[in-house]
Amino acid sequence: MAEGLARGNGQLAKMDSTESRWAARDEEEDTEEDSEEEREESSRRMSLDSEEEEDNVEQRLIRTGPRIDSFDVEALEVPGAHRNDFEDVSLGRQIVLALQTLGVVFGDVGTSPLYTLDVMLNKYPLVEKEDVLGALSLVLYTLILIPLVKYTLVVLWANDDGEGGTFALYSLICRNAKASLLPNQLPSDARISSFRLKVPSAELERSLKLKEYLENSLTLKKLLLILVLFGTSMVIADGVVTPAMSVMSAFNGLKVGISNVEQDEVVMISIASLIVLFSVQRFGTSKVGLALGPALFIWFCTLGVVGIYNLLKYGTYVLRAFSPVYIYYFFKRNPTQAWMSLGGCLLCATGSEAMFADLCYFSVRSVQLTFVFLVLPCLLLGYLGQAAFLMENLTEKQQVFFSSIPSGAFWPVFFIATIAALIASRAMTTATFSCIKQSIALGCFPRLKIIHTSRKFMGQIYIPVINWFLLVSCVASVATFGSIYEIGNAYGIAELGVMIMTTILVTIIMLLIWQINIIFVLCFLTLFLGLELLFFSSVLGSVVDGSWVMLVFTAVLFLIMYIWNYGSKLKYETEVKQKLSMDLMMELGCNLGTIRAPGIGLVYNELVKGIPAIFGHFLTTLPAIHSMIIFVCIKYVPVPVVPQTERFLFRRVCPKNYHMFRCIARYGYKDVRKEHHQTFEQLLIESLEKYIRREAQERSLESDEDADTDSEKEVPCSNILVAPNGSVYSLGVPLLAGYSPIDKTLSEVGTSFDEPLNEVVADAQQSLERELSFIHKAKESGVVYLLGHGDIRARKESWFIKKLVINYFYAFLRKNCRRGIASLSVPHTNLMQVGMTYMV
Repeated sequence: MAEGLARGNGQLAKMDSTESRWAARDEEEDTEEDSEEEREESSRRMSLDSEEEEDNVEQRLIRTGPRIDSFDVEALEVPGAHRNDFEDVSLGRQIVLALQTLGVVFGDVGTSPLYTLDVMLNKYPLVEKEDVLGALSLVLYTLILIPLVKYTLVVLWANDDGEGGTFALYSLICRNAKASLLPNQLPSDARISSFRLKVPSAELERSLKLKEYLENSLTLKKLLLILVLFGTSMVIADGVVTPAMSVMSAFNGLKVGISNVEQDEVVMISIASLIVLFSVQRFGTSKVGLALGPALFIWFCTLGVVGIYNLLKYGTYVLRAFSPVYIYYFFKRNPTQAWMSLGGCLLCATGSEAMFADLCYFSVRSVQLTFVFLVLPCLLLGYLGQAAFLMENLTEKQQVFFSSIPSGAFWPVFFIATIAALIASRAMTTATFSCIKQSIALGCFPRLKIIHTSRKFMGQIYIPVINWFLLVSCVASVATFGSIYEIGNAYGIAELGVMIMTTILVTIIMLLIWQINIIFVLCFLTLFLGLELLFFSSVLGSVVDGSWVMLVFTAVLFLIMYIWNYGSKLKYETEVKQKLSMDLMMELGCNLGTIRAPGIGLVYNELVKGIPAIFGHFLTTLPAIHSMIIFVCIKYVPVPVVPQTERFLFRRVCPKNYHMFRCIARYGYKDVRKEHHQTFEQLLIESLEKYIRREAQERSLESDEDADTDSEKEVPCSNILVAPNGSVYSLGVPLLAGYSPIDKTLSEVGTSFDEPLNEVVADAQQSLERELSFIHKAKESGVVYLLGHGDIRARKESWFIKKLVINYFYAFLRKNCRRGIASLSVPHTNLMQVGMTYMV
């Protein structure tokens, strides 16, 4: 192709040849069958090849290579940076956010006093008052170290532009190092204004080496993905056990207020409450959070008041528990009992991960301030009050909280506690929704229907399938276990799994992105990973009491996500290998070997480069093809939000008279894809026209600069453009491929420099107007969506495990997941579908 387009004389002919070679190389650079001519051409222009070498150290710090990909140039036109949803809000709005934060984020950790000491002291009798002080000291320092120090002061700062959770950490890592297993990354992704890439500095060799190891090691990439999928599975499992634990612990208070209430009755009431709770989830986080936020505020105040009452009534001797020496005495007197109680002690920190995972709903500042100045003091007072009660009532170790309430205030407090527990059960539910949406966007979970419940904050979502799945799982767990003590063991497994994964991922972020002192990183990793592994060893000791169910549940979820990611990766790699060659397209000619009918055909595919093989099926199946073809790739990039003005990237496919373009529609994992198909078409056409106008303008400038140069000389680097991330780019080169007026051959164009310059400009302007007119006429004729459903099947010679995974498990998931086009309300009359099966 490059050789064919290089024919002709003059600088303009050389310019077309160079640009067309770039387009061909972009289309074919992943294939192994490059022609000898293309290799020679590539060697002659080694200085122009920068796309594959863009990530070395020198080019990270400053990129001044003469070649720029058309996607890169378009991505550099950034009209404005993304603004955080929570910037510049009024005081009244901050108060509303604080109330919603209480109702959504802190419900889980806020209701932990209902069950922590019950589970912690359940298996062993309390013999001495010092045992109470030792257990209380464990609870106090667990609260201070995990929710306060680890999450509030450290982990919350590892958010991905306001987005929290396991997959937000993974996205942050993938954005700074090519750690994703799906090979659809483009250099132009880094030009998104919300990308905000912090490049490792040259002085910090540790960050550069870690980045290099992570990018070059397939084993490390797989291990990182496994950790993330395991952590996500634990988040979903946590979303199952949290409502069960919170609701049952609240209704257990009925056994204190009414002596003849049995455990079976508590179970039935809990199940009925869970059904009602999940049924109102669809009304949205803003509405429910604002409605229940004041109720939770009253709960925290009540918790603090009851704690102060018990301290005044039973004495302040328990304040000595702030001395960690009592932890040492506790383990010295009863090492086995103290070790087994660690699993129950961890329950005081439940909800810490929800603080981070629910961060997408609220600002970091509101979460931090609310926890430090309201939640933590009330929790400390609540635990101190319960311990003061136990010091005088060593035998009353069941329903400790409800037993410590003054008799005259029991029923009002019980009512408030029940409301708080119902609210708490929503905390991990909303966190689960957020985490699953992120995993879907990053290709690690089957596509599901997602409903956005807030017009102002796009992060507030509701996933119906997951909501009812969690309801069924919660009801099953309550009916199976029937006791908060057995559920508490499963609760500890789920919480610790998420915490350990978060510690590891935040450590990688510290090394790779934050680039802080290695001593601080080692202290963070040693302290919190060691502490969590110690808790985990205690929880595993009671695995036979019910924790094994949670492990099995987590393993099933992990397999679902891993199989989906594995199948999606195989499908994409196969499509890349079987894409149509540019030589074939050139042989078919501008009519593509068929009839070109008026209209625009949007060919949906997943490839970011190359022409998908399924387009060949359209050419052979349909009697005619549209006069304008746009290959549309819906791509999720590892950022929360892509601004609307940076949504579309275009590139011309084949010479100009083919009227074929590639469009990459980029979305962040937090973006809302709810455009009506007509709105989507309008945005796409407007972006295409903008691209063509800029292309013509660049050509006009380059023709002026290069009119007097020899055709064999390289184009000098003259124009400099500064990217949003600070990188410097040269624009003194041809930018786009396929410049060839419709009514002229290349040889005719090659002699155009003999004409006066104003005639060249006039011809260019006429060519631009003709192409824009062609687009308008095609748009008036109608837009048709050409969808290719590509399925994969394992080859006959494949291993049995691979056949089982691909032909049955992955096929089942793909058949029952939501179609990618479902987010656009396209009428059936505008759809054409062709199926294709790839053998992998």
